[in-house]
Amino acid sequence: MVYQTFKPHPDFESFIKCYWTLRVPLDPAPERQRILPDGCVELIFTLADDIKRYTSEEHFIIQPRAMVLGQISEPFYIEPTGVVDTFATRFYPSGFAPFTNVAINDFANKETPIESVFDKEIANDLEYRIVSAMDTSERIRIVEEFLSVQMRDAGVIDSVLKSTIDTILLTKGRVTISEILKDELPRRRQLERKFSQRVGISPKQLGRIIRLQETLKMLLNRSTGSLTEVAYENEYFDQSHFIRDFKDFTGVNPKEFYKDTTLALSSLIYSTD
Repeated sequence: MVYQTFKPHPDFESFIKCYWTLRVPLDPAPERQRILPDGCVELIFTLADDIKRYTSEEHFIIQPRAMVLGQISEPFYIEPTGVVDTFATRFYPSGFAPFTNVAINDFANKETPIESVFDKEIANDLEYRIVSAMDTSERIRIVEEFLSVQMRDAGVIDSVLKSTIDTILLTKGRVTISEILKDELPRRRQLERKFSQRVGISPKQLGRIIRLQETLKMLLNRSTGSLTEVAYENEYFDQSHFIRDFKDFTGVNPKEFYKDTTLALSSLIYSTD
């Protein structure tokens, strides 16, 4: 399993967190992998064999080969049908909004084919060019050319939305929205609406997800020895609050984390992000 990340051009670094590729050779007995919420929207292209996403223990769908993966609020399972070769763009929480006129919450918890997001002819041409490209650097150039054309309102920056997201990221999800807004109810309601439209989840959900990311990194780096220390370092109310949040977003409790082989891919992503 080879996972790599690449930086965007400076013109796009306020929108795009990274580009990433994943390559996995054919495995005659592939294991399902659990995908965790990360607070980002992704533009994903499957370059090799199809990928299954399980909708229940026994049932699955085949993911679109070119898709927008919206914000997810709970873990889900995927499984390769053969060789894995994936190229994707990972946007910051509000980074995808300037490139579409669709509200970001419409993409939540599902895969949307890119032909449903952009003009069908343009979307099909983008997919063809990405699949036909010689290497990752060419694919990055193609995506950035495409996004330059699609950019709609990047110049219109909502200062409250941006400052809230920046605060959540800088504080690693440890500050509450009430602390950010000083309990101003009208501003909070307005912010909730803007988050729904441009981020796809609520500010509280984003904060919980970002704090989980930091917790996972801490566990993966083994920089602390006990769950109590992890809860304390990430400013959870108590250990039970930490365990509840952890299980909501990963599906397992922290003690099971290292033993769960279905988290191998997510662990690789979090440890290198």
